Amino acid sequence: MYGEFSLHGVFIPTLIGLMLLAFLLQNGVRVLLIKADAYRHVWHPPLFNLSLYVLVLGGVFALLRGILAWR
Repeated sequence: MYGEFSLHGVFIPTLIGLMLLAFLLQNGVRVLLIKADAYRHVWHPPLFNLSLYVLVLGGVFALLRGILAWR
């Protein structure tokens, strides 16, 4: 995986981009879970949101590594 990418001459670590993407995806999943009323089964919602974010970030990271390895 590439260590960083250039955004108009400013080098930005790839992990920051992946973290932003994971945050947006996690918020989308969170909204869907709220609409499905799934949070009434969750004991500690902030801890659940953190674990959901970590899982989504790991999935995005693994997906990117798989795509780059396939190339």
